[in-house]
This record gives sequence, structure tokens and C-alpha cells, in this order.
Amino acid sequence: MTYEITFVRVQPGLTLQGTLDRLNADFEFDVDADPPLLRLTEAERGEWDRVLGRVSREVGPVEAEEYLYSLTFWTVGPPGRVKFDYRGDMGDIEIPYRYSGPAALAVMELAYRVARIVEEESGLTGHDFEVDQPTRTGDPAKAAARLGGVADWAQRNLGGR
Repeated sequence: MTYEITFVRVQPGLTLQGTLDRLNADFEFDVDADPPLLRLTEAERGEWDRVLGRVSREVGPVEAEEYLYSLTFWTVGPPGRVKFDYRGDMGDIEIPYRYSGPAALAVMELAYRVARIVEEESGLTGHDFEVDQPTRTGDPAKAAARLGGVADWAQRNLGGR
């Protein structure tokens, strides 16, 4: 289980929630089906290249992989690992629930920094549904409190299992 921040390309004439509702309505869940193969346009491939390049320059080293269903990178080194998956019209950031206290704040500041780069370079809109705030104007400290609270709870209740 991870803390997730969602990105979507808001459709013309719709809000973020309206776009998500439409995407969810079009989604057919089949436990045996593979996700759709990644088919990026030239423009979307350019967005990925810009995001990856800028994160590497401004945040630090990343490890990147191309999969059948998404393009992915992970930040490398302190303050922690933040994973970003890109699928052209959607994406998400995932942070493991293992950070608490000052470490939670540091990793969420990193995640929000990456999120803002993603928004600026791709045109996707980011939203942190864990604390119901947009990533463009949201407060990483609020997100860190949630991340740290869940991590602390898991350690207390699931730690030795």
C-alpha cells in the first residue's frame, strides 16, 4: 500500500472530478485482463522527456524504466524514494508508508516538487486525494502529517508481522 498522488489530463469543458468520473465510467474492470498497452503520441513522449530531464536536473538522480503499460522513474537518494508512473493522459506518484516525523515532511516536499514539475511540463493536473488538495497549491506538511500518521499506525499495529 502506498500514498498516491493522481494526475490526469482534464478534458475540455470538464473539471478534474468530472474528468475522473468520465474515465471511471469508461473503465471496465476485468481481473484477468492486462492493462492497455502504452501508446504514447510524439507530444506525450516529449512531455515525459521534459519531466525526466527537469527532475534529474532540479531534484537529483533518478532511475527510469519503460514498461509495456507505463514509463516510470524513482528518485534516488535522500530524502527518500518517490515513484512516478506516466501513461500519457494520466499518471501517479507513489510514496511508501514508511516515513514519519521529519522524514515524512522531507519526502512529501520532494513528492510535491516532482508533482509541480510534472504539471508544468506535461499539462496534467495533480491532486492529492489523501488530503484533498491540489498539488500545485497544496501544503506538503499536510500531506506529511497523513503519511507519517499512517506509517506510525502501521508500525504500531503491523510492525512485527
